[in-house]
Amino acid sequence: MTEPVQQFASDNYAGICPEAWAAMAEANQGHHPAYGDDVWTQRASDAFRTLFGTGCEVFFAFNGTAANSLALAALCQSYHSVICSDAAHVETDECGAPEFFSNGSKLLVAASADGKLTPDLIRGFAAGRRDIHFPKPRVVTISQPTETGRLYSLEEIRAISATCRELGLVLHMDGARFANAVAALGCSPAEMSWQAGVDVLCFGGTKNGMAVGEAILFFRRDLAEDFDYRCKQAGQLASKMRFLAAPWVRMLESGGWLANGRHANDAARRFAALVAGAPGVELMFPVEANAVFLRLPSATQDRLRARGWRFYTFIGGGARFMFAWDATEEGVAALVEEITRG
Repeated sequence: MTEPVQQFASDNYAGICPEAWAAMAEANQGHHPAYGDDVWTQRASDAFRTLFGTGCEVFFAFNGTAANSLALAALCQSYHSVICSDAAHVETDECGAPEFFSNGSKLLVAASADGKLTPDLIRGFAAGRRDIHFPKPRVVTISQPTETGRLYSLEEIRAISATCRELGLVLHMDGARFANAVAALGCSPAEMSWQAGVDVLCFGGTKNGMAVGEAILFFRRDLAEDFDYRCKQAGQLASKMRFLAAPWVRMLESGGWLANGRHANDAARRFAALVAGAPGVELMFPVEANAVFLRLPSATQDRLRARGWRFYTFIGGGARFMFAWDATEEGVAALVEEITRG
């Protein structure tokens, strides 16, 4: 049996985009100071400040679990709690890392049909109990896009931020696919983050075409105190930091980060349109970024797997298909043909 041309189980399956690859090759020339004391790390940090138009503190980690978990740990004491959706990556897919690195801060999980938090859900947790026997709410974390592929509008982020300010909470954004969200909303990175009231952002590079590496941006710089020590203690201070930082320089300066997000989103929308109306195929959520969730007959799922296609069914039993920076028309067409064949 011939393997499919491309796989769409995860955007992590994709390789390294040309901009990131070229930057790593360039950073590989000669010797450079270690542990982030190099020109590439400085350039990447400055490129983020230019992109967002503000003097944020910038740090780099190897992966999203570390970025989210260390950011939340920096915002919490062990007796604090973090309000999140029940579909949030920090709740379902990080093996207890947020609780581990915060020495026990509790996740308060809100049931949500589409993975989105609302001001009312947040207020219900934050104002429901105020006694000393309950972990004190401290942080709200939202995923943009959510794990169901939905987007928070700018108005929704602002409303959540206003609720956080009212209740004395800090707002964290898990932006593993931040580029896809910016591309989909047609806004600026600043408009979707600090200008909307986000205090800390984890900006994903791996799913955007890099080999490895996420950026943690503290728009409230006071919250970043000693974060470099936290990264070192957690094994996230790369000795050859330039290889985490250099791809960001090229991605941000060239606009590749946004082009990659836009391409992935377009592929997802094209795929959804092509499978719409096929017998037994039902779209579970609106396609707003680069994720498509489908309810498929069990026979169709079995046939796909038998022919080598990979996909996950961890949200509501539906098949999740993710589209990456390198999604091709040929690959999308092959998957559509497999799903729609009688």
